[in-house]
Amino acid sequence: MKLTFCAPCIFGLEGYCANEFRFLGLENVRAENGRVLFDGDFAAMARANINSRYAERIQILLAEFRATTFEQLFEGVRRIRWADYIGMSDAFPVKGSCLSSQLMSVPDCQRIIKKAVAASLSGRYMLSWFEETGAVHQIQFLIMNNRVSILLDTSGAGLHKRGYRAQSNEAPIKETLAAAMAELAGVRPGHFVIDPMCGSGTILIEAAMKALKIAPGLNRWFASEKWSCVPDGVFEEERERARAAVNRDCAFHAEGYDIDPDALATARHNAEKAGVADCISFARRDIRDFVLPGGYCTVVTNPPYGERLLDLNAAEELYKIMGEKFAREKGKRYAVITPDDDFEKLFGRKADKRRKTYNGTLKCQIYLFTSYT
Repeated sequence: MKLTFCAPCIFGLEGYCANEFRFLGLENVRAENGRVLFDGDFAAMARANINSRYAERIQILLAEFRATTFEQLFEGVRRIRWADYIGMSDAFPVKGSCLSSQLMSVPDCQRIIKKAVAASLSGRYMLSWFEETGAVHQIQFLIMNNRVSILLDTSGAGLHKRGYRAQSNEAPIKETLAAAMAELAGVRPGHFVIDPMCGSGTILIEAAMKALKIAPGLNRWFASEKWSCVPDGVFEEERERARAAVNRDCAFHAEGYDIDPDALATARHNAEKAGVADCISFARRDIRDFVLPGGYCTVVTNPPYGERLLDLNAAEELYKIMGEKFAREKGKRYAVITPDDDFEKLFGRKADKRRKTYNGTLKCQIYLFTSYT
């Protein structure tokens, strides 16, 4: 069965996500604002779920159509071949959002879509009521500018939930964004990476998983694994493919520092769960005591800032300290994420590259200061 899939992602990461899918051999990959589309079968679905570092989830794009009335919405949804995916006892909850459209009541749209799906399934299964005790098929909708997108979520928990971060510090960075920082910084198998304000260790763990080619979804399950329409063995075959790609013989090494001993304990715990503890060391150290090592290294960090942990004055003072510690030296490169528009001025120099994105609900930029020769 050839399907169209939709992978929503953090704004600014569409290019990374699209390149990743192309590298995975997925078909007809195209990036749009906030999402990447591709075509394929259920094996492609499993591959994307297990391997994607940047997508938030993998959805089947079932239909797109225009609707300005509830009748048009009902008919558009009812025409979808729901029984190709949903069994007679399966659950099919509905959630979504409406933006700049004539249909703006989310609860009413949920009710109409639910009713339309039930009507479609009733025609196939000859049932007037569905117990919904089986596998969950989360239906999602987006109505924007009167254009309706109907999707079926295959992931379950968001793909940023790799399974290793059972614990985190007060303000963790999302795993997908941490992975993008590692990519922007050019982290590769032979790199030495440092995070001098590592918190719960997410950036270093994502960098290590990338360098060792550990698929981020290798040790978690996905909602569609329980679907009867998915052929047996699809997910296990893709997991075997991902396991075979792991390279634990690479020379990657990372160090993480923080002033909070509880955060460091959490970081060590998370690294153990992620299977990368043997290539990351953690120690208690203040950024004021940070000293660059000799040779080549990449510093990637998510410093605390005004809206996150520190008051504005403390955050600005921290940026000045970072500018002094992160010196222009041969073989050194730095990637920093912050929402502060004055970061470069406080840091003391212009970034060689910047990328706009979001850290949760905060508009941020990732600043890259490249290696100096």
